[in-house]
Amino acid sequence: MIVLLDTPQDLNACAEELGCEVEQLFTPLTRRNPQQPERMFAMDNGAFARFEAKGFLSMLAKHESRKDLCRFVAAPDVVGCARRTLECFRHWQPRLAAWPVAFVCQDGQEYLDVPWDNCAAVFIGGSTEWKMGKHAAAIVKASKVIGKWCHVGRINTPGRLEYFEELGADSCDGTGLAQYSHMRRAIYEDRTSPRLSLAT
Repeated sequence: MIVLLDTPQDLNACAEELGCEVEQLFTPLTRRNPQQPERMFAMDNGAFARFEAKGFLSMLAKHESRKDLCRFVAAPDVVGCARRTLECFRHWQPRLAAWPVAFVCQDGQEYLDVPWDNCAAVFIGGSTEWKMGKHAAAIVKASKVIGKWCHVGRINTPGRLEYFEELGADSCDGTGLAQYSHMRRAIYEDRTSPRLSLAT
């Protein structure tokens, strides 16, 4: 699984600490410049803190010339509310049609359709309880059947990363992973430590 980081730290050093592939995640909150302009990247919308359309559109314009390297742009969403997020997606998707847009899944998505035909990716958001539950897991599995990229937000622990990697998610992000070496090293140690065999 690729780890997407919104960080000022060196991406190559972060990749070594994690022991896996790392790419850059851009958000309108930090407005970072590309570290590796030739590499693939993705863009979040900043809605987990507070969505601001001006900053979001400015971020898109900044990376317009590298559009072909973009894995996904997370369409604006309403944290914790699938119904309102779907309404926001219907409003924003036409404006993002030139980009590989990601639909952000939230609490309650199990009661609503995922707009598979109008998105290039799904982004598993929502509360921690919902994200770690059976409904989010089913969306990850469906994304693989349909052939869509699947990203999971706010993954900061070895257990969560391993869980979604086993489900088949393609990428993840985490504020802790972006900021702290000890959290990245914990992921690496978990991935490289020998597993006890239960075979008899």
